[in-house]
Amino acid sequence: MALTKEQIAQRIAKELKNGYYVNLGIGIPTLVANYIPKGMDVVLQSENGLLGMGPFPTEAEVDPDLINAGKQTITALPGTAFFDSAYSFGMIRSQRIDLTVLGAMEVSESGDIANWKIPGKLIKGMGGAMDLVASARNIIVTMMQTNPKGESKLLSQCSLPLTGKKCIQRVLTDLGFYDIKDGAFHLLEIAPGVTVDEVKAKTLGKLVISPALKTIEV
Repeated sequence: MALTKEQIAQRIAKELKNGYYVNLGIGIPTLVANYIPKGMDVVLQSENGLLGMGPFPTEAEVDPDLINAGKQTITALPGTAFFDSAYSFGMIRSQRIDLTVLGAMEVSESGDIANWKIPGKLIKGMGGAMDLVASARNIIVTMMQTNPKGESKLLSQCSLPLTGKKCIQRVLTDLGFYDIKDGAFHLLEIAPGVTVDEVKAKTLGKLVISPALKTIEV
């Protein structure tokens, strides 16, 4: 069966390394904060001006003044630093962030990403997405493989306004983990119980099945 959002976050947490500075985008990526391995020293950054975010708060811990860039309430670990967004974007633009995890509405086989606007819908703005995809050297996109209409979000070309071009190298969906290279989605890991035929049916971009394909472990 397909991965849940929580399982996607758990798999992404395995990509973390000791000493990493990590930016978690809005949506599924924020859940990664709940699954950082015990004993691992990882510092979470939010572009609204925090360095040192903790997991989501319990009901008793909620502080309405303590939020991430997605306006979700968060916790702050001992030693958390607070600063203005100019410093925060300076960290991003100077490539001080080791890993960026972003949500997306569409990703193309050439590594283009659309994650900020659906024409005709009211939005607040692009936020930090454009800076992140332009500056980050290590980006993983997390999303469901299809939209609410059942249409693939892994495409030959994005149909929505782009956030960045040829900047995404890895995508984890509820169906599989992919490398993007040579103009194709290379399926490296597949969700437990999901078949290759199902992945093929829900991928509109060029798809290559790795000869060493393995099952995702969460």
